[in-house]
Amino acid sequence: MKCKIAGAAGLAGAFVAGMVVATALGAGMAAGEAKTLGAAAQEQRVTVQRVISPTVTDEDIALLRQDLRARKMQVIGQNMSLSDTQAEKFWPIYNHYVKDLQEVNNQKYALLKQYAEMWATMTDEDALIYVRHWLEVDGQAQALRLKYVPIVSQVLPGRKAATFFQLDRRLNMMIDLQLFSQIPLAHVKE
Repeated sequence: MKCKIAGAAGLAGAFVAGMVVATALGAGMAAGEAKTLGAAAQEQRVTVQRVISPTVTDEDIALLRQDLRARKMQVIGQNMSLSDTQAEKFWPIYNHYVKDLQEVNNQKYALLKQYAEMWATMTDEDALIYVRHWLEVDGQAQALRLKYVPIVSQVLPGRKAATFFQLDRRLNMMIDLQLFSQIPLAHVKE
């Protein structure tokens, strides 16, 4: 599907579309329709409709991101099978992790807005700078996960800690896939 997005409003619309799909997937899993993330992804059938609106604001995006974080927490909680003692130790760490990850995601969102604003006039040099910045943000997210592996593994057994990082990464990849499938490649210009 070819899609041309003009400006930050189009990007915000794509972001909304990605969040709607990711939220729908999370809601389906949270409702108990699937015990595991992999099974839920295979069982879910989600129809994505274009949700591009020039009236989407940064505040709207912030609310959607907040809702998505809550749904992610719910999905993770339902798939982790934590004892009361484990939950008491894990959730404060998780909340701190989410706060740190939110800062990385803020950079990601800023890069997407910048890309949308400069897509039509992007030079070869601009494109390479964008790619480098994007990879740096990906590296920050990866470094953050690596930082939290020993912290989480201090309060959870290895398999449960690994399950958390698997769920977190899969959910983030699903969100990214939905979001980035809506924005054009750098070379595609009509």
